[in-house]
Amino acid sequence: MKTVERVTLAIFSCLILIISILMLFIIFRWIDIELVTSAFEYILNTPVVSNILLALSVIFILLSIKCIFFDTSSKDKEGMRDGIMLENDSGKLLISKDTIENLTNSVVKGFDSAENIVSKVILDKENNVKIDVTLFVHPEAVIKDLSINLQNRIKDAIKKSLDLDVKEINIKIKNITANKVNSQE
Repeated sequence: MKTVERVTLAIFSCLILIISILMLFIIFRWIDIELVTSAFEYILNTPVVSNILLALSVIFILLSIKCIFFDTSSKDKEGMRDGIMLENDSGKLLISKDTIENLTNSVVKGFDSAENIVSKVILDKENNVKIDVTLFVHPEAVIKDLSINLQNRIKDAIKKSLDLDVKEINIKIKNITANKVNSQE
């Protein structure tokens, strides 16, 4: 959250707290309703105080509309949804999901027994990388060995090229192709 949003939230929280406490005092009859009414009449009949309240009300209405309808944090997080932001002393680096998917596809294409590769990268809030790979395999492929080799090579390639740790790689065998090619272990 930006500073303006934090201050606005703090002010609104304080106002709601004060109004809630005032309502409780009125409901339990700890404060006389006529006392509250006379205080409001005084505030509204005093031009300086009423103008200040009018200005504050307009400001609060505008801040409310801004906070409700215009989320500034989404612009900051937009880059995060598209990839992983790495920072160092020299600056920032955004590694996009497309980059991770292309690297994954190039690793999988190195296996002769796999084809029609589709990969999808999922990033959670902690920037953990999860990759779903869907592919077709050739009939002679040993699927268990192939999937273990794929997972290990994808993790190694991403660690080596992007210096990222992959939390999990899920392999989905969509179908077995009719082509017969020597499988790579």
